[in-house]
Amino acid sequence: MLAGGLVLGVGAAITLAAWNDSEFATGLFAGGAFSIEGSTDGAAFTEHPTDDVAAPLTFAVEADNLAPEEPVYAGFAVQLTATSTYAATVDITASSAAPIASSLTYSVVATDTFGCDATSFAAGEALVTDAATTTSTAADIFTLGAATEPVFLCFEVTPAASLPQASPSGTVLWEFSAVSTTPLP
Repeated sequence: MLAGGLVLGVGAAITLAAWNDSEFATGLFAGGAFSIEGSTDGAAFTEHPTDDVAAPLTFAVEADNLAPEEPVYAGFAVQLTATSTYAATVDITASSAAPIASSLTYSVVATDTFGCDATSFAAGEALVTDAATTTSTAADIFTLGAATEPVFLCFEVTPAASLPQASPSGTVLWEFSAVSTTPLP
């Protein structure tokens, strides 16, 4: 019986001498960055995050002296900020409560360079066509695929044939709403 106990004790000692090893992993997490900015000259970009600091478009012909069916043009550029880590799709929403807005439509094209007149508008890629300035949204009209690489836009605002003489002035607000899509390379 003593011999049986010794064999059992030796077996237990062997079992206790088993190999042991571990492996660990960690993950570092941080939020990405995403923001857009605009420019009225194609060179100096600034964020205009709310309607009270909206960038004032400069129309080539005085927009405060409109004639029926005579369009006016203005350029604008939009890009991802340098710190953005995601691409984006962009919507444009126009809105205005001004009485003159019901007599206006707008169209937007993308151009290869900054600047906007009838010639560059005609050569551009159509993004929005004859939309109301009172309330309208054009969804996913362009993408921003790299930080600090702008999309150049040319706005055409056209007064209706029924535009009254000496119409009271009013403001149209365009909101560029960007939604992040995929991580930038």
